[in-house]
Amino acid sequence: MGGIPAAVATDIFPCKIAAVVFLAAFMPDTRNPPAYVFEKLIRSIPREEWLDTVFGRYGNPDCSLESALLGPNFMAKKVYQLSPVEDLELAKMLVRVNPLVTNNLAGARSFTEEGYGSVTRIYIICGEDNIVPEDYQRWMISNFPVKEVMEIKDTDHMAMFSKPQKLCALLLEIADKYA
Repeated sequence: MGGIPAAVATDIFPCKIAAVVFLAAFMPDTRNPPAYVFEKLIRSIPREEWLDTVFGRYGNPDCSLESALLGPNFMAKKVYQLSPVEDLELAKMLVRVNPLVTNNLAGARSFTEEGYGSVTRIYIICGEDNIVPEDYQRWMISNFPVKEVMEIKDTDHMAMFSKPQKLCALLLEIADKYA
C-alpha cells in the first residue's frame, strides 16, 4: 500500500523529492480522489479470489473502518508466488491487519498538480504481479503518465524478494539519473 502514502508525501514536500518510484503500486492521479485507483481495481476482483483473506471492521462502532488480514494461501498464491519460501514464511509470521484505503480516504481531496503532479514519477512494472495485474499497472500509467516506465518481467508483487538484484539495479539507475 505504498503508492498512496508516497503520493501524500510528494504532495506535501514536492521540493524535497527528486523523483517518486511506484513499484507495482497504486498510483493515484490529480483528478480523482486518492483511493480511486485502489477502489477501481478492488471492485473488479471477485470475493472468492481473496481466498483465505479475512475482512473485518475496527474502531468506533458508529464510524468503523474496513480492514483486511491477508491469509497464508492468498499470500502464497497472489503476493509471494515467485519469492523465496523463507520470505513467504516470514511474511506469514509478521502479517498484521491492514486498514483498507477506501473508507480511510473517504472525502479526502485529490492530490495537487503543484505538489504531487509536479514531481517526476517513475513506474516499475512487475510482470507477474497477481495483486496489481500488469494490464492494470499499464492502465494507471496511461491514466496519469509518468516520466519513465521500467519493467521486471519475471517478478511477483514483492520484487524486493523475488528479484532483489534487478530491483536494486533499477533503483540505482533512477538515483543516478534523477537525484
